[in-house]
Amino acid sequence: MLTRRHALATLATLPLLARCAGSGSSIRVGSKNFTESFVIAEIYAQALEAGGFNVVRRFNLGSTQIAMAAMQRGDIDLYPEYTGTALIDVLRRPPMQDPQAVYATVSREFAKRYDIVWLKASPMNDSQALATTKAVAARERIATLSDLAAKASSLRLATIQEFLARADGLPGLQRAYGGFHFAQVRTYDIALKYQALLDGQADVASAFTTDGAIATNQLVVLRDDRHLWSPYNVAPVVRQQTLAAHAKIAIVLDAVSPRITDAAAQHMNAAVESDHKDPADVAAAFLAGKTV
Repeated sequence: MLTRRHALATLATLPLLARCAGSGSSIRVGSKNFTESFVIAEIYAQALEAGGFNVVRRFNLGSTQIAMAAMQRGDIDLYPEYTGTALIDVLRRPPMQDPQAVYATVSREFAKRYDIVWLKASPMNDSQALATTKAVAARERIATLSDLAAKASSLRLATIQEFLARADGLPGLQRAYGGFHFAQVRTYDIALKYQALLDGQADVASAFTTDGAIATNQLVVLRDDRHLWSPYNVAPVVRQQTLAAHAKIAIVLDAVSPRITDAAAQHMNAAVESDHKDPADVAAAFLAGKTV
C-alpha cells in the first residue's frame, strides 16, 4: 500500500512520467511519490486543462523536501501539500490542533519565506487515527478515543513500529487521554496491520484517515475527541510568480478543493491501491462526479 508517509516507487510510474513532455508556457504540476499525491495532483492537472491551461505533469518527485526544492528552483509551479506537513516538517513548528490556525500559519510563513501561496484547503484531512471494525465498535461501545482509552486494557492493538515511538503516537495518546495501556500490542507492516484487524488477531489498528483500507473494509475511525492530532488538510501550493501571471489558476483550483473529502480520498486511494486503476482515470472519475 502506498500512503502519504510510506511512499513506494512501485506505482504505475511510467505512464505518469510519460506525460511530462516539456512546454515553455505550460503550468507544471508536481506531486510527491505516493498514491494520494498522484491522484490529487492529477485532479489539479485535469481541472486546469479543463480550464484552458496547457499542463505538464512532473509527478513522483519524492519527499516534501524535494518537492519544495523543485518549487524554489522554479522546476514546478504547484503541487498538493498538507498543512500539518508544512507546519511540522517544513517550518519546524510544534504541532497545533486548530485547522484554521495551522492554515493561517503556513499561509503566512510560506508567502514570507518562499513566495509560495496556499490556495483553498480541502476538507480532506489525512491525519493519524485509530480504526476498528463495526463489530468491535458495537461490541465494546467505542466511538471516540476517550471510549477506547477506558477499554484498552482488554483490547489488542495492531500497529506499525513507528507509532509506538512517535511523540504523537501511542505516547501522545497516553499523555492526552490517559489509559491506552493495551492488553497486547503487535507491530506489522503497513498493510498487514489491517489484515490482522480483519482476521480477528487485533481489535484496533493505527491508521491514517484517508487510507483506502478504511473504505474498502468499512472500518470505523474513532473520533479524536480531545484533538490530539494536528490537521493534515491538503491544498494546492502555487509559486507567487506563476499565480501573478495566471490568476485563473486560483479560480479553477479553489472550485475543486472543497469537493475533496475524507470519503472521496479513501475511495480514490482504494481504487488505485486495491483495484489497480490508473490515478489519471480515478481523477477523471472524481471530476466527473463519479466518486463519493
